[in-house]
Amino acid sequence: MARIADRLAELGLELPGVAAPVAAYVPAVVQGNLVYTSGQLPFVEGSLPATGKVGADVTAEDAQKYAKICALNALAAAESVIGSLDRVTQVVKVTGFVASDPAFIGQPAVINGASTVLGEIFGDAGIHARSAVGVAVLPMDAPVEVELVLAFA
Repeated sequence: MARIADRLAELGLELPGVAAPVAAYVPAVVQGNLVYTSGQLPFVEGSLPATGKVGADVTAEDAQKYAKICALNALAAAESVIGSLDRVTQVVKVTGFVASDPAFIGQPAVINGASTVLGEIFGDAGIHARSAVGVAVLPMDAPVEVELVLAFA
């Protein structure tokens, strides 16, 4: 039974195809019982829905939606190396980067977009440690980037 696929369907969510790397790396790697994803941008069908700094060019509310997309992209990358998200036993760590206007201080609220959807998908196994970091710029001028560390059996 594909319980995570069923849960995604219940939530009206769908995992995208794995985003092609934009440089010299792979989308995810396995080490022991952990899968590490590369930082995922909020690609939707191969393009970014917005670019620029959160707090100037992009609203915090939109950036939170983009963080959710980043998390789904990261789950797709993880699934590509472990075969099924049903194998995930714990979301261990979420690291989120927010391209921020110098006056913007709402990075934690933006990365809640990723944290919330992971909790909705995995329940208690979605409770995780997290960093939400403001940065000057991200690749391709993306407003948000998210990477995950997941434990699996």
